[in-house]
Amino acid sequence: MTSILKQIKKRRLTLGLKQNDMMLRIGVSRQQYQRLEAKGNPRLDTLQLIAQGLNSELVLIPKEKLSAVLAILEQDPSLHLAPNTYPVAPASVKEDAKKSLADDPWQDLLGDDQ
Repeated sequence: MTSILKQIKKRRLTLGLKQNDMMLRIGVSRQQYQRLEAKGNPRLDTLQLIAQGLNSELVLIPKEKLSAVLAILEQDPSLHLAPNTYPVAPASVKEDAKKSLADDPWQDLLGDDQ
């Protein structure tokens, strides 16, 4: 659970939001959000609210598809793909994607970074 809590905090900081800002975005007090982000065990509906507040989505990724998803997330967000087409990244790109996404899982995913 700590991994997802760290990702939530990192995403919030990437968006330049304070814990108090989450009150307006998801309807919980700063204290409630602070507790949740620090050591909480949020319910699924709470995680969905937080994801929406952070302009994100919750997604389950099968382990066998993880490297392909990571490679796609690493691609240039301006790249437009036709529906139902999936780029194939070379193995070296997939390895680099694993390394850099481990450090920053939100890397300009939504184009919010400056």
